[in-house]
Amino acid sequence: MKKILILGAGKIGRMAAVMLNESGDYAVTLADANGDMLEYCAQDHAATLIKVDVTDEAALTEVATGYDAILSTCPFYLNVAIARVARAVGASYFDVTEDVETTRAIREISKGADGAFVPQCGLAPGFISIAAHDLFKRFDTVRKLRLRVGALPQNPTNRLKYNLTWSTDGLINEYLNPCEAILNGKRVEVLPLEGYERFTIDGTEYEAFNTSGGVGALCDMLEGKVDNLDYKTVRYPGHQEILKILIEDLRLGERPDMMKEIFENALPVTQQDVIVIFADAIGTRNGELCEENFIRKVHGTEIGGKNWSAIQITTSAGLCAVMDMVLTGTLPGAGYVRQEEVKLDDLLANRFGRYYEANR
Repeated sequence: MKKILILGAGKIGRMAAVMLNESGDYAVTLADANGDMLEYCAQDHAATLIKVDVTDEAALTEVATGYDAILSTCPFYLNVAIARVARAVGASYFDVTEDVETTRAIREISKGADGAFVPQCGLAPGFISIAAHDLFKRFDTVRKLRLRVGALPQNPTNRLKYNLTWSTDGLINEYLNPCEAILNGKRVEVLPLEGYERFTIDGTEYEAFNTSGGVGALCDMLEGKVDNLDYKTVRYPGHQEILKILIEDLRLGERPDMMKEIFENALPVTQQDVIVIFADAIGTRNGELCEENFIRKVHGTEIGGKNWSAIQITTSAGLCAVMDMVLTGTLPGAGYVRQEEVKLDDLLANRFGRYYEANR
């Protein structure tokens, strides 16, 4: 039985522990510096619980020795140190970071490593990159490749039409940092909150705008092969306008700590969420201009006798599925592994990836 160490006992770490435990094939340890969070996770009976400060590399190295894989569900700014520890102990490494610079640093750490290093394994980046790359491969030439993802409340009640569903640090990071895209075949950076658009799926209207990190490594891989590629976050109409007031007019973009405090004080958490996934490609095939898309709406469901939110399920499913594919030999077991190396059909057939098909 493979031994798995999950770092971070928050929403995603807890869900991943339950998923892996339910499979019966993994011995899971869940570690965090917060004893109260670990105590809360104890009710799941899914993992051995260890208290450790992940910022103490010596202590973390001692704890991490002997594990086959380390899964980080910690905030992005902790992941470079965790990746160094994974390399030192010979474990494979996986995370759900959206931060571009963190991913680049982990790629450097992975060079010559004994284990596989696979950052950006969640929903966006992660699953959306896999779905988009699958569309790309169906065309002879691609004019436009669009990636759209949103984690939304099913029943919005505030003017932002939004509830907190995952890491506030990660959310603000996406709203503030430059965004990667491909324009006229060349890789460029575009501004967050720009590129505004509206679209409708199943009778529900959404808006979308540029955010950072969700495109993963697709721009590296597809520069010169796609005319135009972009990633945008999906929200209900009206969200982006209020964000621009907060971030630009009130200058909270210069004070992310205050912005985090405001969000966490004002926006309640909800388990009643829905994940909207939309990937679209326009290009030529056999000389004919064609369009294909991939659409999913995923709701929460019951796992291990408890109800879980859609964002917990989709993010953890991506993380666990890719880890499972590495440890079972479907994906390379050493060095840096891109999300785009994962075949969509393989992921959806995986025992963890199947959650992307559930309740959609």
